[in-house]
Amino acid sequence: MTVRVGFLGAGLIATYHSKSLHVARAGVTWSGVYDPDRERAEQFALGSGAPVCESEEEVLDRSDAVYVCTWTAAHPHLVEAAAARGLAVFCEKPLGVDLATAQAMAATVERAGVINQVGLVLRHSPAFGMLKALAADPANGRPMSIVFRDDQYIPIQGGYRSTWRGDVDKAGSGTLLEHSIHDLDMLEHVLGPVGAVSATTARFHDLPGIEDVAGVLLRFASGATGTLVSVWHDVLERPSLRRVELFCERAYASLEGDWFGPVEWVRTGDATVRLEGAALEEEAARRGCTLGNPDARFVEAVERAEPAWPSFADAVRAHTLADAVYRSAALGGAPVDVLPDPLVTG
Repeated sequence: MTVRVGFLGAGLIATYHSKSLHVARAGVTWSGVYDPDRERAEQFALGSGAPVCESEEEVLDRSDAVYVCTWTAAHPHLVEAAAARGLAVFCEKPLGVDLATAQAMAATVERAGVINQVGLVLRHSPAFGMLKALAADPANGRPMSIVFRDDQYIPIQGGYRSTWRGDVDKAGSGTLLEHSIHDLDMLEHVLGPVGAVSATTARFHDLPGIEDVAGVLLRFASGATGTLVSVWHDVLERPSLRRVELFCERAYASLEGDWFGPVEWVRTGDATVRLEGAALEEEAARRGCTLGNPDARFVEAVERAEPAWPSFADAVRAHTLADAVYRSAALGGAPVDVLPDPLVTG
């Protein structure tokens, strides 16, 4: 089966997904691309071979599956249009500018019965998969605390050149939602449900509604605690970086490099282990972690008419956490309970 894949939006993240498909998949044709910036669409076409379309509708009419890679506020109507045509849809994260929108989008694809996947790609990461396996290993004792730092230069400049991320009407908010929704997803992926959060945010760049610092204290249902610091700075020489430290009763682990590591850990009485690259991927696979190219997995789901993962319903949970963080920050850091979300599927 050849899957005709179209792209709505032709920026940096659309190019990333297109290249990922080129590397990983036979049996895919690029059915079309549309972007309001025609020059950007033409650049995407040069690299992918996708024909430049004159409208979103033309892309949808040509495709079996579509990637929604526009600014966040445009996601809902494009997902609705794809679902109405019965098309499989991959939507970049975050789904929408707020929790209510994300919930509505998950309901839209569920009603339509279409295959759906969201760009929470770290669910497939060998590094985070390994951290999850270490947290679950009984030999390490119970997880006690996790320290998570995520920083990048503010993406309205440099290689990103994503000026819409400085526009609250298009982005919804700043570093926590637009970037660290990945981190909120990973915190629960590694340690399970969060029961409550306390948070503060700041705006050093003076962009209305766009926070560039978020500090979050998390209390997990297991009794573990965690901290998340998310920062958008102006150090263009520094790449986007994550560092995570996990403390268990009888083990310590650290992660740098959110895909291929290195991941390092030591258990009471044992020597320190450090793995990265192919060795890390092999060990993560041995421990039963869910790995692979997220774009290839999406196309495989379309070919097999099977559910994709992570789905829109899975993404709603990360939006639930983000909503609690923003509510806490609005209350000056007062604790906010995070209720279980009935849409979570795994």
